[in-house]
Amino acid sequence: MRSTRKQQAGASFFSVLIVLIVAGFFFSVAFKLYPSYLDFNTIDSVLTQVSTDRDELKKSVSSIKLDLSKKFRINQVKLPNKDSLVITKKEGVIRFTLDYEIRVPMFYNVDAMVKFEKQYEAIAP
Repeated sequence: MRSTRKQQAGASFFSVLIVLIVAGFFFSVAFKLYPSYLDFNTIDSVLTQVSTDRDELKKSVSSIKLDLSKKFRINQVKLPNKDSLVITKKEGVIRFTLDYEIRVPMFYNVDAMVKFEKQYEAIAP
């Protein structure tokens, strides 16, 4: 007796090609956006450390800004402009407000805009 089995078939060449193109697009976008997020995480860790350091919080606002710029330079990160980080001291509360946008060129005339916002508060000793 002869059995009539259907032959199993895998993915076609074009379906594999489409999957590779889509995956390549997403990897390309991820690799272009990754440095912006890495810089933000570094800035976030520096600001978190400063906002919990009692000795640092005893200093004046201008001294804190100077220390932060040194720490950013050591970690090789730079804020897009000087207004990206605002430090205020009011009624014994020091507030660090981080707010900036970065444009990342993606493909041809298409850019991605990444926006970062975070606020830190600390009670001055």
